[in-house]
Amino acid sequence: MAIHAASPARTPTTRNQIRALLDAPLAPFYFVVASVGFLVGLGTLMVLSSSSVIAQSWGHSPYYFALRQLAFLVIGVIGAYVLGRFNLAALMRLGWLVWALATVLLILVLSPLGVRVAGNQNWLAIGPVQIQPSEFAKLALVVFAATVLHRKRRLLHEPFHLVWPFVPLSVILLFLVLAGRDLGTGIIMGAIFALLLWFVGTPLRYLLPIGAAAAGVVALLVYGSDNRMSRISIFLDPSSNTDLSSQPMSALYALASGGWWGLGLGASRQKWGGLKTGAHTDYIFAVIGEELGLFGVLAVIAAFALLAYAGFEIARRSDTLFGRVAAAGITGWLIVQALINIFVVMHLLPVLGVPLPFVSYGGSALLANLLAVGVLLAVAKQTPEAQRYLRSKKRKNSQRRRMTSVMAATKGDQ
Repeated sequence: MAIHAASPARTPTTRNQIRALLDAPLAPFYFVVASVGFLVGLGTLMVLSSSSVIAQSWGHSPYYFALRQLAFLVIGVIGAYVLGRFNLAALMRLGWLVWALATVLLILVLSPLGVRVAGNQNWLAIGPVQIQPSEFAKLALVVFAATVLHRKRRLLHEPFHLVWPFVPLSVILLFLVLAGRDLGTGIIMGAIFALLLWFVGTPLRYLLPIGAAAAGVVALLVYGSDNRMSRISIFLDPSSNTDLSSQPMSALYALASGGWWGLGLGASRQKWGGLKTGAHTDYIFAVIGEELGLFGVLAVIAAFALLAYAGFEIARRSDTLFGRVAAAGITGWLIVQALINIFVVMHLLPVLGVPLPFVSYGGSALLANLLAVGVLLAVAKQTPEAQRYLRSKKRKNSQRRRMTSVMAATKGDQ
């Protein structure tokens, strides 16, 4: 009887402790840091494991791709730290600048400076360095939208002010990405655009026609490309083309052979050719499932779930429209892209060529993702609860330093 009487008393206490942890002023900030830290750490390790075979087959060191990823990780962390110290006014001043910069870079991609890879012209060669401007255009779209919508926040109930200039200038970025034949990135940017409209309360009578028009454009782009039509055919019937379906089928074999705990780090079989050149990029989630098993897969999904909770909680706590739109837009972008990548690996979507945020190899993608995290952390520190907590902590530290100085001076007099 005593045991049964004590059990209900412990449950509310535990529940209250969890609620207190979730309600802490800087809890979303630390949740973002923890989830992203886990993902980039695991990603760097898995890039090393999954890329060693292809690196050696191309005549490089087995550490070639991992070292390059690590270099971009260092640059990205520094960039995230710098952006994380910006206040919202400073971030808003970047809104138009980043849109203009992204537009110029995307135009240069279509010039002779652009580089065509796997049928898509979405890379820009600047000396010995190649970057993918479309990855940075995603962040530019969110920051630009948050800036414009915040400035017009009292007029958004009027259709004209909701549309102008946000919609046409966003469509310009989207058009330039699609002009380079990068449909996967175009779909991600289209999803970001739709989410931003939804986050500011755009009525369904406007969203549904926009969605129908977007679906029509995607259908036309797919129908006009033999390569994209073949991906749809393989998705519906893998036996229709066994040569092209070998990569997505190898991803399923990798996930299935991993079992509960995986074959062990570095023990993937599919990275030896089954996943072709995608083991360390678009199909790295399959290698995680093969080497780390269901445990590794669920850990990645849990990290993205924690990031989703923290990001949307930051948006909820923000008292400015810029903060709400920026936090929700960045979170929506990262989670939608992660879901698309995971669904492709699990053969629930046709192949789109979308990397897994923070995990897949790719310097431009990793750098853009980390810069987005920097903006998210800046917004987290500018919420009213966080500001009150930081001011209170600063006052306490100041009082503690003064008390220490007084005690030291008194002791010196003695």
